[in-house]
Amino acid sequence: MDPRHQLYKSLDKLAVDPDTTMSGMTDSEPASSGVTIEGLRQKLVERLNATHVEIEDLSGGCGQMYEAIIVSPQFAKKTTLARHRLVNTALKEEIAAIHAWTPKCHTPEEWEKKKPQT
Repeated sequence: MDPRHQLYKSLDKLAVDPDTTMSGMTDSEPASSGVTIEGLRQKLVERLNATHVEIEDLSGGCGQMYEAIIVSPQFAKKTTLARHRLVNTALKEEIAAIHAWTPKCHTPEEWEKKKPQT
């Protein structure tokens, strides 16, 4: 018998556990980068003296894609690029562990003008 046919026959006999995802992880144990929203927030407050931090996990809970609003007085008189560099330096290890990171950086004065009215 052709080895390919033997392989196909053996694949047909494999059972699939319906509680297991393609990665081998169950729904209760999602794949994770180890990066948490609280960990990101804590480092931003400590390293950038952030006065306001909003972080949203856009990856559906697996911790691979984050968007953040960061308000810090350290952003004063800095370009957008310089602000992003400050943030990226503060979160270097975390950013290396995730797929996507989108910071939106504001000074406290800018944030007062932009923040949603409650």
